[in-house]
Amino acid sequence: MKIGTLDLGDKPLFLAPMEDVTDPSFRVFCKEQGADMMYTEFVSADALVRNVNRSLRKLELMDAERPVGIQIYGSDIDKMVVAAQMAEAANPEVIDLNFGCPVKKIAGKGSGSGLLLDVPKMIAITEAVVKAVKVPVTAKTRLGWDSGSLVIEQVAEQLQDAGVQALCIHGRTREQMYNGQADWSLIGKVKANPRMLIPIIGNGDVNSPLSAKYFFDTYHVDGIMIGRAAIGRPWIFNEIKHYLTTGELLPPLTISRQAQLMDDIVRKSCDMIGERRGILHARRHLAIPFKHLPNIRPLRIQLLREKTVEGISKVLRQIGETYADYSEAGSE
Repeated sequence: MKIGTLDLGDKPLFLAPMEDVTDPSFRVFCKEQGADMMYTEFVSADALVRNVNRSLRKLELMDAERPVGIQIYGSDIDKMVVAAQMAEAANPEVIDLNFGCPVKKIAGKGSGSGLLLDVPKMIAITEAVVKAVKVPVTAKTRLGWDSGSLVIEQVAEQLQDAGVQALCIHGRTREQMYNGQADWSLIGKVKANPRMLIPIIGNGDVNSPLSAKYFFDTYHVDGIMIGRAAIGRPWIFNEIKHYLTTGELLPPLTISRQAQLMDDIVRKSCDMIGERRGILHARRHLAIPFKHLPNIRPLRIQLLREKTVEGISKVLRQIGETYADYSEAGSE
């Protein structure tokens, strides 16, 4: 699969852009675990134009995470152009347009998936950004605003005509948010459309090697994007890669190994943004992988209350030792 001249190989796996999740440390970690392309947290065009420090920090990229795309969102054409040019100056491989975020504070203001209610403006933004930058422009969107306006087949053609060089489709409407089952049949229809020449990336409910292979084989997408399933379980990329390549499932990671990987995430995060902020950012990952273990509650509470790297490491080692012989290690 290629985006412009960027060759991502066969059946690439993408880390989805997620607010307060896909910071540089987590992107590097997912790269090490087999993800083929990273995306930044989504960045407000309005905040970039106003030089808000928190948003400017989101443009900071590292060579260890490449290839990477910077995703921007907004509803004002001029601001999106300026934001795209600012993003381009950070030297990403692509600039991605967020036409899919469903949260009220974004969609309700006509940005993200809110633009599914104003497709002409979505296309105007796309055309303006494509003309303003030299790097490839991609887009991510949803099936439509609700079940009564499933416009993705028409929107996909229009986005391609406007100049995007790859399109990611989340198989839900904005109305669904993240509830219910993703409908990949419409993603498959977009991919099967003979007019569509750009790569189509599918997103939604990819949570295991088996589901990834099923979506690739059934809907013939060029790539798959993984979001929530990677939170607290970034090794999912490695598991999927191995299965797609060999047809064999990797043995589940032991609890001890999961604890070691969580320790690595915490340390990477703290090394990059400082101990206090790094721990706060890593907690969303620490809360997930051990929650199914029997009688884990006291250790889990202690883990999430620790305020130092060494304190967290100590609890993680204790978890690894306590559940070293747990028979369902790695299960969800």
